[in-house]
Amino acid sequence: MTDNSQNHWPLSRRRFLGRAGAVATAGMLAPSIATRAEEAGTPAEPAPDHRYKIAVCDWMILKRQKLGAFQWTSRIGADGVEVDMGSLGDRETFDSQLNDPAVRRQFLDEARKFNLEISSIAMSGFYAQSFAERPTVPRMVQDCIDTMKAMNVKVAFLPLGVRSDLVKHPELRPAVVERLKAAGAKAEEAGVVIGVETALDAAGDVKLLDDIGSPGVRIYFNFANALQNGRDLCRELRTLGRDRICQIHCTDEDGVWLQDNTRLDMPRVKQTLDEMGWRGWLVIERSRSAKNSRDIVWNFGANTRYLKSIFQEQ
Repeated sequence: MTDNSQNHWPLSRRRFLGRAGAVATAGMLAPSIATRAEEAGTPAEPAPDHRYKIAVCDWMILKRQKLGAFQWTSRIGADGVEVDMGSLGDRETFDSQLNDPAVRRQFLDEARKFNLEISSIAMSGFYAQSFAERPTVPRMVQDCIDTMKAMNVKVAFLPLGVRSDLVKHPELRPAVVERLKAAGAKAEEAGVVIGVETALDAAGDVKLLDDIGSPGVRIYFNFANALQNGRDLCRELRTLGRDRICQIHCTDEDGVWLQDNTRLDMPRVKQTLDEMGWRGWLVIERSRSAKNSRDIVWNFGANTRYLKSIFQEQ
């Protein structure tokens, strides 16, 4: 089946591809270990060239912006880590140690030590804080982009969360669009992409991207959003199309492992993504077993092994 939905992308992609170093697909937005290690001043082994790579969220393995996240990820067996910018609370910007060049170097060296990559930088603080209404959002976004540039990471995760949910709070849409336009311009100039997670369906996300009008903003797709709302996951992926999806949170809500989830047909998902021509990072966020949800290695290790058996099988 041929995916034609990407033909609805409203902008010329040449402008972005030139600015971002001729990046052709979402998977190619991720940095190589060798490139990061050069920045850190140490040699590195090249990473396996998998079409799909598996990462975990540092905050979900209880290592939010901690060096220990890399050792935990190595034990889990994943290929990379989505590193968070830190909490927000009432601060003007994220509580981030990554503003310090010495700390950034430690993170890059630790990634190299365990032969891992940093898949993306997350602004998970917006799960609970309002992207539409917080007055210092431009500074927060700029801090994230500066961190991405300094660490050679090409994708940021931005959830609109509960406070800027465009389904429950449609009155916030104009503010969200304007702020994402500004963020997209900054991202495009820096050669990076901000991946937005929304509560909208795929058609709504397409319309949102059209309204934003910047190739510096794409969709960070979350399987759970589609599944929890009774949507056909593969149809949603096809509606969005390859070029609108920069990265994927490939898990469902907690309760059972991915391999035991009866409403998630992972082989069909892989077939869909293959046919779309998509490649990139699949990031594990949840899908922890209710039998022992606190055992990090047990839960994330099982989900990583399952995803690799589907997406990295030779």
